[in-house]
Amino acid sequence: MTAPLFSGRGRRSVAALGAVSAGLLLLSACDKPTPLATVTVGSSSVSTEAVCSDAKELSMDKVQECLTDMKDAKTIAYRRGDTLRLGVEPEVVEDGKRWQAVLDGQPITEPSANTYRSFPGADIFATGGQGEAPSAKKLNIVQVGEDGKPLAVWAYNVKLK
Repeated sequence: MTAPLFSGRGRRSVAALGAVSAGLLLLSACDKPTPLATVTVGSSSVSTEAVCSDAKELSMDKVQECLTDMKDAKTIAYRRGDTLRLGVEPEVVEDGKRWQAVLDGQPITEPSANTYRSFPGADIFATGGQGEAPSAKKLNIVQVGEDGKPLAVWAYNVKLK
């Protein structure tokens, strides 16, 4: 009769160590997630990672693609007169970076180093008497570097209630 190489407790310890090692190996193969940006209307909020990002600047073609391709965009309902709140994680504005809001491809804010902006009573669906308001608009948050070149884009659909 031979004695076991490891006791029951030893086998469990080796198995646990193996599982932890395998988990760390899998995590090291993953990309680091991008910081979150959040859109809040009333008491509803949606947060998402960037739909486009690069360690360097994005090409203008890539930015246009990101601003128009909304298949992965989160949706939030908006009622005229609601307060629109936009927020980004602190990493978005580190090292001189800034962000700005873009509505249907047009910037609606100047680049900001703040992590939060609020627009009380803003009517983002106002048409200025130019026909009927659309039922939805594309809202993007664009991160820009110190040189003003785009680095990342977050995408949202805002639907009129």
